[in-house]
Amino acid sequence: MVFLLFSVLIFRLGFVQIVYGDDYKREIERTEDITVNNPVPRGKIYDSTGKIIVDNMPQNAITYTNSGASQEEMLETAAKLAKLIDKDTSKVRERDMKDYWIMTNPERAEEKVPQKEQDVMKEELEGSVFDKEIYQLTLDRITEEELAELTDDDLEILAIYSDFTSGYALTPQIVKNKEVSDEEFAVVSENLQHLPGVDTTTDWERHYTFNSTLKSVLGSVSSSEEGIPAEQLDYYLARDYSRNDRVGKSYIELQYEEVLHGQKAKVKNVTNKAGSVLETIPISEGQRGKDLVLSVDMDLQLATEKILEEELRSAKGSPGTGLLDRAYVVLSDPYSGEVLTMAGRKIVKDEETGGSKMTDDALGNITSTYNVGSAVKGATILTGYNEGVISPGTVFNDRPLQIKGTPPKKSWKNFGPINDVNALKVSSNVYMFETAIRIGGGRYEHNKSLPLNKQGFSTIRDSFAQFGLGVRTGIDLPNEQTGFKGESTLPGFMLDLVIGQYDTYSNMQLAQYVSTIANGGNRMEPHLVKEMREPLLDNEQLGPIVQEIAPKVLNKVDGKDEWMDRVQEGFRKVTQETGGTGVVYFGKKDYKPAGKTGTAEAFYDGPERSKYDEPPEVMNLSFVGYAPHKNPEVAISVLVPWAFQGSVDHKANMKIAERVLDAYFEIKKERQAEQKDEDITKQEAIDVTNDEE
Repeated sequence: MVFLLFSVLIFRLGFVQIVYGDDYKREIERTEDITVNNPVPRGKIYDSTGKIIVDNMPQNAITYTNSGASQEEMLETAAKLAKLIDKDTSKVRERDMKDYWIMTNPERAEEKVPQKEQDVMKEELEGSVFDKEIYQLTLDRITEEELAELTDDDLEILAIYSDFTSGYALTPQIVKNKEVSDEEFAVVSENLQHLPGVDTTTDWERHYTFNSTLKSVLGSVSSSEEGIPAEQLDYYLARDYSRNDRVGKSYIELQYEEVLHGQKAKVKNVTNKAGSVLETIPISEGQRGKDLVLSVDMDLQLATEKILEEELRSAKGSPGTGLLDRAYVVLSDPYSGEVLTMAGRKIVKDEETGGSKMTDDALGNITSTYNVGSAVKGATILTGYNEGVISPGTVFNDRPLQIKGTPPKKSWKNFGPINDVNALKVSSNVYMFETAIRIGGGRYEHNKSLPLNKQGFSTIRDSFAQFGLGVRTGIDLPNEQTGFKGESTLPGFMLDLVIGQYDTYSNMQLAQYVSTIANGGNRMEPHLVKEMREPLLDNEQLGPIVQEIAPKVLNKVDGKDEWMDRVQEGFRKVTQETGGTGVVYFGKKDYKPAGKTGTAEAFYDGPERSKYDEPPEVMNLSFVGYAPHKNPEVAISVLVPWAFQGSVDHKANMKIAERVLDAYFEIKKERQAEQKDEDITKQEAIDVTNDEE
């Protein structure tokens, strides 16, 4: 029997070796190719003159790549690494501590759920459900005293181990990339042979050259610890991102994520059946993200922010300015839509000193809306032309309108008979009221009711939308607000609507509106990104253009060219003729601007609102303009919400507008002089060379 059994065994072994030997050999030697993407630095962001606004600062980093190590092996490596570096433990969770306690105290952990209790549970639960319940009971029964047994060294090991297990296998995970000292970097590098999976490398961190300037518009990038935000995880994973990739979280960094993110480096890891890496083969080196060139001029941006700060602080010295805390400016090219400056400053409480400080609020140009006052009267006149209720030269008698049951509605003074152009020059409210009454199909009679067709609200708003008022401008930033549209259709509110005291608008909408008037009727889409460029190894140079953002006309305003000429003439008179509401500030300027002032009666709705039962009455100040009035090269909008209470107008809107336009043309003049000097120097060098030859 023994002989027969051995004979069968030998026969079977021979059969397996001879018949299936090659198949089993191939199975044992079977390998698997796993492609891994390694992240690359993001693209840089430049201003229109080539200055770097956002850069990547290199920094030492320590990484870990799991090539199939077991839990015990990773814990052992984490313990070794913890002796060589200082690791922040502030983000270690209680759940992680409990898991670590179980791993390091297996016998005590088993005692948490006695065998008798397990036997009872096994009768009711099966398989993975049973194991899960046992593990959860073990976690729940770990006491605070037992967790307190973990030392600081244990917590460091745990923090490192958590990083080891936080990502995909064969993909490098950041263990430490902030404040890695030269000593830590060196000692880890020297001991890599004892730290399987650990490596030292160079990582990057986003650096904002101009600190807080324009920071809110530039946006932010997630850290390596954050990785992809949870609400966007599926979106990015479907686009070949890894969970721990750093991505843009807001505004420009988010809006142009796919451009800035770059092309990842790819390597192929060849593994055997056991998962051990046999070979790593580079597939592509990858390339850092493409660079963005903004239309913003940082010299002009900084000058504008300084002016805003100085004028805000100066205005705060006037009576009735307790609620004043912010101001906004947008400068743009009226023909291309390029945003040259997008500035906003806000006064906030300094928690450290108890005083106040200025912060960046450039985003307020698109995210906050206000009543803007008479600045919109250019759109009102053009609406009247288009609806056929007025024509160039139409005259109305500017006097107080007494509508039954309401306070008089009037201009800031009685102007008597006045035409369309001069109505803009002196900012006549009554001219706009008369226009609105006719748009609403009404007829004014002294001290009688004034029925108006409600359709007039839609007619006016649809017309205003052609200029960008009350609609999204299309700027290449998320979260743009359109403003609040008043809900009541009482006749008096239609009159308020045409003088900018009913619906609310953003400062970017004002910039688009005045640019439309400046260029003759084309509503241009505003944009901050001017070009996308290929990255170069030389960090001091811009690469070739990949894409240039072309000017985009969103719509052409309805009407005749001569109508637009009338409004442009009215805007010119505002700033250049005696009696114009802006002539005091612009009457003697060489650059010959045109524009429209605005003052709106409004209600306060700012950070101090909770202190009042009813919203306090405030005055908002605005200004829209362009220069020169012939062939304009720059458009400007200024908005100062909650500027003052009472009757003392500090004119901050006009002071800001004057100084910002002065700065624009002064910077232009200085650059032209510098360019002329450079051209002369080059020509002199050429002449010397020719003489020598």
